[in-house]
Amino acid sequence: MKFDYVVWITSPYILMFLAIFTGIILGNIKIGKFNFGASGCLFTGLFIGWVVYRYGLGFQEGEKGYQAVQNMLTAGVIPSTFFTLFLIFFVVAVGLLAAKDLGAVLKKYGLKFVILGFLITLSSAMATYGMVLLGPSDNPYEISGVYTGALTSSPGLAAAIETAKAHATERVIAYESVSIEDKQKFIKILDPSGELTPETLMTLNTEERSQFVRNAEAGIGLGYAVAYPFGVLVVILAINFLPKIFKMNVEKEKERFKQEMTEARMAVKGRKEIAETNFDIIAFTIACFFGYSIGTIEIYLGSLLGYFSLGATGGALIGSLILGYIGKIGFINFRMNSKILSVVRELSLCFFLAIVGLRYGYQVFDAIMGTGVFLALTSLSVGIVGILVGYLVGRYVFKLNWIMLAGAICGGMTSTPGLGVAIDSLESDDPAAGYGAVYPFALLGMVLFTILLHRLPM
Repeated sequence: MKFDYVVWITSPYILMFLAIFTGIILGNIKIGKFNFGASGCLFTGLFIGWVVYRYGLGFQEGEKGYQAVQNMLTAGVIPSTFFTLFLIFFVVAVGLLAAKDLGAVLKKYGLKFVILGFLITLSSAMATYGMVLLGPSDNPYEISGVYTGALTSSPGLAAAIETAKAHATERVIAYESVSIEDKQKFIKILDPSGELTPETLMTLNTEERSQFVRNAEAGIGLGYAVAYPFGVLVVILAINFLPKIFKMNVEKEKERFKQEMTEARMAVKGRKEIAETNFDIIAFTIACFFGYSIGTIEIYLGSLLGYFSLGATGGALIGSLILGYIGKIGFINFRMNSKILSVVRELSLCFFLAIVGLRYGYQVFDAIMGTGVFLALTSLSVGIVGILVGYLVGRYVFKLNWIMLAGAICGGMTSTPGLGVAIDSLESDDPAAGYGAVYPFALLGMVLFTILLHRLPM
């Protein structure tokens, strides 16, 4: 019998199952009336990801198991394909569950959700820019990368990298005319070791100067990687604790929601009832295919914004909402048993949260232990500002019930894990309707404000 421990412990399957198993146990532990539920998988994933990453860094070339460890490190502990797959399954299940009331939700809350989507992303962008100006970092690209990570937005990350590249290129071209202070910042980003001076920089060739542009892109990536898990954490904690902080009666909020939705359904003319089927695997697969395809479409929005796409999350959500709202096409039924879809949703969420933790665990603990503390604090600040603005406006200006507002806040923060927690803590799929209505506008705002951040002086 042969057993290779290193291959076993670095296997993505072993790591995922271990994170989920321990995460469910952690999530079921009650502290008073509170428990983490499925989000326990995120916390155990973070810890296991940190441990296994540190374990892998200790291997030297030539040691037994070195190649298996390198494969794990290169993949980021868990390959991103797993992340995308379970994300799509989760979002499609959520979209199909929420779709039947989509028309009523948009009719009653539509404009409010559009405003919230842009307002949350705008306030978060303003908080980010404030941290750029006030922060001790000499690399503003790292902090602006935090914006996309704090709002867990992959399309925002793509826009940030593209605009950071353009911004850094402009700074290279204008280097000779900038102030001494800006020259020093430029040099520190180009050469963190501190060996360069303004005088020696003038002797560098084109390739060496272009390193500044590459480092700007890398700064965005670093900011995103550190901020992403903190962005997830702050939304999860907010959704769990906002009702307690503001002393909401959640049961009364549910009753208010039911009453509002009953009135909204009656106001929608021509609403047809479609009988549910148990589970139509063809329909579910089509919804995944259709949604992912929508997410790959790029729409040109002018020279300022460039190309915009919904990505896997946005595409899967919009596609499943559309098909679920239609209900049935020939023999294919998109209205499936809610209990079965809820099982698919819960299973996918556990895998998704565990993978997020495993992929970002090392960056989180690295930040906590000192190398990225300011970036972590920036992420928390950006998240808290966006959530508070969304809550205060949604609750006290728009008078939204908590069920819709919880989903809308998660949509405004483009936080799919947050939506899972909202569904879990409220024991209802209804927040998904608010999430789905706000998400596209938040995503557009995210891309817009990401670009504008790099148009401002840094």
